[in-house]
Amino acid sequence: MSRFEFAHVADGIARQAGALLRGFYAKGVATEYKGDVDLVTEADRASEKLIVEKLTAAFPGHGVYGEEGTRAGLESEYRWYVDPLDGTTNFAHGFPAFCVILGLERRAPGLAADADGEIVAGVIYDPLRDEMFSAERGKGAWLNGKRISVSKIARLQESLTGTGFPSQKRHSSPNIYFYQEITLRSHGVRRAGSAGLDLAYVACGRLDGFWEFNLNPWDTSAGVLLVEEAGGTVTHFDGSRFTLDSREVLATNGLGHGIHGEMVHLFTEMFAGREIEPIPTPAEFAARRMAGK
Repeated sequence: MSRFEFAHVADGIARQAGALLRGFYAKGVATEYKGDVDLVTEADRASEKLIVEKLTAAFPGHGVYGEEGTRAGLESEYRWYVDPLDGTTNFAHGFPAFCVILGLERRAPGLAADADGEIVAGVIYDPLRDEMFSAERGKGAWLNGKRISVSKIARLQESLTGTGFPSQKRHSSPNIYFYQEITLRSHGVRRAGSAGLDLAYVACGRLDGFWEFNLNPWDTSAGVLLVEEAGGTVTHFDGSRFTLDSREVLATNGLGHGIHGEMVHLFTEMFAGREIEPIPTPAEFAARRMAGK
């Protein structure tokens, strides 16, 4: 089976899962907690069950690695990373920003268990907007059948970027510093609550860049391929090669012609303790406003 057919089948499965999610979204769902603040709903579990059943039927020799606990056939040459509902907190609160993510990794025979394979296909489906983002390794990135590409913004100060914050240990996350600094240096930073949609939006030019800490392979697999196939760049914060097990991701509209180099430089300076502007107290902030700064 060709790689195009992989994504074509994933497209159909993601649409079915999306229809299921729309039904749950319309009637509302009860929520549970996987941790102190990490939500899960019956919709997450029902969507993963449907996706796993459909993938297993379509590709009986493939493995599946799902957010909600599915671990099947992981020694297989092909492995699907599944996020059945990316943006669960949004979904539970009725905020209309969530998606279904399916990413396919091909692992060459003999590859070490902890080594990355190659992401060869991926889809991200937004069921409320009926937007299907799909990508094939070497065949481009697409939105509802139309080819997409990253933006042409060349400077951070002219960019619109996105980020996210962890559901756990938010008080210890350094991202608030990055959020402030990039907000001050750009047209703004959006925090929509779905890494899958953020990456898809970089791929189609709605965002010029996206960064986040502590993501998982089911969050990034399809989106990374989308960005790369749309002409963008995905790395660690220091510019080194992105890996699926990475706890950090920086995706932009490109290196050289886009803002990637500028963002890597800023991250480097900030990690070194330079170029960080302290967050003002409320009194200091009020004084700045009075002074017209």
